[in-house]
Amino acid sequence: MPKSHRTRERILDAAARVLGSKGYAGTRLQDVAAEAGLQAPAIYYYFGSRDELIAEVMYVGAHRVRGHVIDVLAALPVETDAMGRILAAVEAHLRYELLISDYTTASVRNAGQVPESVRERAAAEEAAYSHMWRDLFEQAQAAGELRSDLDLNLTRFLIIGAMNWAAEWWDPKHRTLDDLVASTQALVLNGVGRH
Repeated sequence: MPKSHRTRERILDAAARVLGSKGYAGTRLQDVAAEAGLQAPAIYYYFGSRDELIAEVMYVGAHRVRGHVIDVLAALPVETDAMGRILAAVEAHLRYELLISDYTTASVRNAGQVPESVRERAAAEEAAYSHMWRDLFEQAQAAGELRSDLDLNLTRFLIIGAMNWAAEWWDPKHRTLDDLVASTQALVLNGVGRH
């Protein structure tokens, strides 16, 4: 990997950490540069502006969580039922958001803070991710594994929103990620599954 690519990734990694902890309004290029171990002017070699850098972090966060969940679903045994696929997606989303990716945490935490122009690329990726969840719920409904009285769009938005909100309140000192995943899966299974 060329040095310039490694430096660009280092800047993005640092920006994801700063954006995730300080938010859009509090993210300064000086802080990103310090986190990356660079001088602030070096960032402009890779990104034309603060908003361009933040837009890239937001996009990467949305893109990577979607790719991770798709990979997890693709690796499931072919006999996995539709509800099993939803529960696997719940686990994959939460683990990626809370344990694996500073980018996804930054993207989730700042989605409502950044200007529309900064969110544009990430929003398209989020829409594709939302459609993937729509397909999961439609498959489960077609298989008779969901309650028949559900509004699938509302259900999907509520579940994704609740999982995303965990980035704001989850504290591993008080509840393990395994406990959070199991509780969320139980909530989904008992709340929307046909019994």
